[in-house]
Amino acid sequence: MIFRRNRFADLVRRQLDLFVAEEAELLAEVVEAERAYDAAEREDAEHAYADFQLVLDTGRDRLAEIQATYAATLDEVAAREYEAAFVRATTRRFPRFVAGL
Repeated sequence: MIFRRNRFADLVRRQLDLFVAEEAELLAEVVEAERAYDAAEREDAEHAYADFQLVLDTGRDRLAEIQATYAATLDEVAAREYEAAFVRATTRRFPRFVAGL
C-alpha cells in the first residue's frame, strides 16, 4: 500500500499557526469563557454556557472563513482534499472548534 503525503499538510499548519497569532485574544476568551462556565453557580450556568458557545462560534466562523477562502481557489477535487486536511488538522489542534466546519 502506498501512502501519499498530504500535500496540504504544511499549508494548513501554517494557516493554523497564523490563526493562533492573529486570534490570540479570541483563544484567550475561549479559555476564560469556559472557566466562567465551569465556575458558574447553577442559576448562572445557562447564561455562562451561552457566552462560551458564542465565543466558540466566533472561532468556528473565522476558521471556516480561512478554509472557504483558500478552497475557493482550487478545483473541486483539490478543494475536497484541502478541506479534509483542514478539518483533520483543526480537529487535532482545536477540537472545540471543529463542530460546524
